[in-house]
This record gives sequence, C-alpha cells and structure tokens, in this order.
Amino acid sequence: MTKPTIKTLGELKKAGYTSRSIKQELRQNLITKLKNNQTLFAGVLGYEDTVIPDVEKAVLARHNMLLLGLRGQAKTRIARQMTQLLDEWVPFIAGSDIHDDPLAPISHFGHNAIAQNGDETEIDWLHRDERYVEKLATPDVSVADLIGDVDPIKAATLKLSYDNERVIHFGLIPRAHRSIFVMNELPDLQPRIQVALFNILQEGDIQIRGFKMRLPLDIEFVFTANPEDYTNRGSIVTPLKDRIESQILTHYPKNLDLSKEITHQEARILDEQSDKVHVHPVIADLLEQVSFEARKSEYVDEKSGVSARLTISAYELLVSACERRAILNGEDEVHARVGDLVQVIPAITGKIELVYEGEQEGPMNVAKLLIGKAIRSVFPAYFPSPETYKKNKSGSPYQEIVDWFSAGKFIELHHHFTQKEYAEKLVEVPGLYELVKQHHKGADSKEMLIYMELVLHALAEFSQISKHHVEGGSLTFKDLMSSMFTIDEDEYGDDDETIF
Repeated sequence: MTKPTIKTLGELKKAGYTSRSIKQELRQNLITKLKNNQTLFAGVLGYEDTVIPDVEKAVLARHNMLLLGLRGQAKTRIARQMTQLLDEWVPFIAGSDIHDDPLAPISHFGHNAIAQNGDETEIDWLHRDERYVEKLATPDVSVADLIGDVDPIKAATLKLSYDNERVIHFGLIPRAHRSIFVMNELPDLQPRIQVALFNILQEGDIQIRGFKMRLPLDIEFVFTANPEDYTNRGSIVTPLKDRIESQILTHYPKNLDLSKEITHQEARILDEQSDKVHVHPVIADLLEQVSFEARKSEYVDEKSGVSARLTISAYELLVSACERRAILNGEDEVHARVGDLVQVIPAITGKIELVYEGEQEGPMNVAKLLIGKAIRSVFPAYFPSPETYKKNKSGSPYQEIVDWFSAGKFIELHHHFTQKEYAEKLVEVPGLYELVKQHHKGADSKEMLIYMELVLHALAEFSQISKHHVEGGSLTFKDLMSSMFTIDEDEYGDDDETIF
C-alpha cells in the first residue's frame, strides 16, 4: 500500500477518517487477522500454544505487557513483530515532535497549528515501521532520556516559565506517542527511574523536574525482563509491576526437533557453504543436545539461562570448520563428523555462565563435558545403550570392539583427515562396520562412517574405552585401563609417558 495523498486536515475529515487509540488499533487488527487465519509472529517457533495466545489475549484486553523469561527466548522478536498489528499508515500534524493525531492533538504545537490553520492544517503520514521505539535499560539511563528535560535556553528565549510545555525537550517516551514503546531488560533500570514511569502508565501525565504536566500519551508499553529472582543486577519495583497488566512467561524449546528447526532458521549459512558442507541429522541432534545438557548441568548457572544463540553460533562454526577442511584438502564436498564438535567449543564457552564449580573445572573442560553428555544422551536413539550390557558383557554387541582396544590397539582421528583417510582409520577397528550395518542397513557409505565414529565416542562416554583430545582438534581412542597409567600431555606439556 502506497503512502496516502491526503495533505490537509480538511481532506482528512472529508475522507471520513476516525481516530482510535493504539491499543484499540492493535485489538481490531488482531481480530481481523484471527478471523482470516493469518500468520502472526512469523519465525517465532514453539510458542503456538503457549506464549503467542497469551500475547493475543493481552492485546485483546488492551493491556501493557511484560515478557518475562531467560535470555534467548525471542522476547524482543515478539515485541518487534507487534508492529504488524498496526495500521500501515496513520496521519499526524506535520512538524509535530510527538506525531499529534490531527483529530485529537495533545501538545501545544498541535493545538496551536489547528487553531491557526483550521482545516488547512498540514498533515503527514507515519508508517507502522516508524511507530516502534526500543530502549535497552541500563543503569545510566536517566529520567531526561525517557521523559524529557527543561531547556533553559528555550525558556529564556521564549520568556516562558519552566512549567510551560514549550520549554520541554521531550524524551523517548513522549516521542513514542501513538507507537509501541519497548523497554528491554527492565530490572536493569534504576528503581528511581522506574518510579518515573508510574504516572505515565496509570494517569497519563508526566513530571519533569517537579513540574507536573498533563500529557495523555497514547502508547502500547512492552517490557522484557529476566525473572527478577534469577538476576543479581536488579529487580522490578513492585508498584511498577502492579501497573503492567499482563505478565507473559516465555520458555526454551521443549524438544530436540523444535530446537533444530529454530537453529536452521536462524543460522546464517551461505549458499556456497550449504552446497559444500553436509550435516547429518545425528550431528545436528548432538549439537542441539549440547544446549539441553547445559541447561541442566551442575556447572552452568541455570538462573542465567542458555540462549538458543549457543546452538545457532555452534552450527555456523561447525559448518565453517568443515568448509575449512574441504578447502585445505581440495575437496568439493565434506561431511560433518562427530569429532568436529570439538571445533565448536568457542561458541559454547562464550554462551554459558559458570557457577563456582564450573569455574574450577574451566570453560574448555566444561564444554567438552557437555559434548560428551550430549553424545551419551543421543546415542541410545541410534544404537543399543552400552549400559544395558554392563553386567552381561558376553552378550554385548560392542565386545569385539572393546576387546580390540584392550589388546593395546588404538586409532587417531585427525580433524584435517580427508574423507579417504577418515574411512581408512575407522575400518581398522574390527566389528565396527558390521555393528553399524546391522542397525542401519539403509545407510550409505558417508553415513556409515559417521555412525562408526559415533559408536567410538559413545563407548568412551560409557567408559568402555578411553578418548583423549589432542591439540588441534584431533582425538585418540585407546584402551580404558592403559590410559589410566599414562600422563596426559595436555596436562603436563610433554608426550604421553607411562608411569611405570
């Protein structure tokens, strides 16, 4: 829809335009979309039966709302998409700092323009994308930033007292008149600044430097916050929370499939990367499971949360690590491997906040531990769990593989191996290929190798064999008992050395 051509107040009246508040506007447009079964909040996945219905009910009730949840739960995305419930264009008095409604002005400028020009008052049009104001709450935000301040130069020049609206320099909130105003991370706002919002939310007036001014602002307020009990940075003062009519709780994806869908939607993967790098579903499952393990890990601060950005960043890093290997090896295509998960550790360590025990372990070790737990959790979906055969080892389908390592054999899998080198190393382990073939008969040669490596990682996580990380992202698999009598070069800086 193009910008309307109506230029004056008189033309607007003749066209039959009627004013309505922003909350009424949101409500009526939502009703229309619901009746027409139109998609709301596109790209926000997993909230169809929980959060989105709550937001819709708040809009229908004409409520201001607080989206409460841990980081990375699409709170800001929901707020930004609420502009789609606004009219595409609304008129305002041309030149007005607060976009006065031509039929219901609230500022001195608006009243004066109509008093002087009547139906010839010039109007302009505001697009819905411009009717959105967002502010991140930080401790240094002031009342002047949000509400406004007295301009002494204006007062002196116009010879007006400080309680006159004309000497006020409006802040973000008055300038958001007839718009959606979003305050992110509300608990970070100092309590004395939160208090300044009381009257705006309830009575519709503002106070600047002790001067109270009636200004019935028409704003849809949306606040976002982490649960105040979960953060040491601050809290929402009770009277303010009481004035926000609807509090809506957000949450993380509840299953692996939904989490994968979000990751694939959000990950920034170039077409040239997609053409070259192939990520098997089992690798995608392992990557997503890392987040689920982190959210319940005793080393990670659960009150801080583990954002969906962890797996998004990790997926991007995984693809890039595989792309790099393909470039260095001169290969046209490359498949992500289980061992490549080590390459995404920088995306994990930057996205989790550790408790004291986690700090003692160290971010790198915690990241490796989370990857290991992910392998342990996902493996039984593809193969029998080794735990089942803990007491009856003679019936274990993994016994031949374990016995080979117990005989002193080992293999090294380097991240930079070509596909051929990778395959040659894995087939050295007797019984490994046959095991995979038995449980995944339809797998092609590339999938077979991924499953074969997965078995080795899983046996290590279930304490059947040992696994050692070597600098550069390579892995060594060997007998569990023999590894107990060696000194790890990562710990002591020298080559592995037998103690006795």
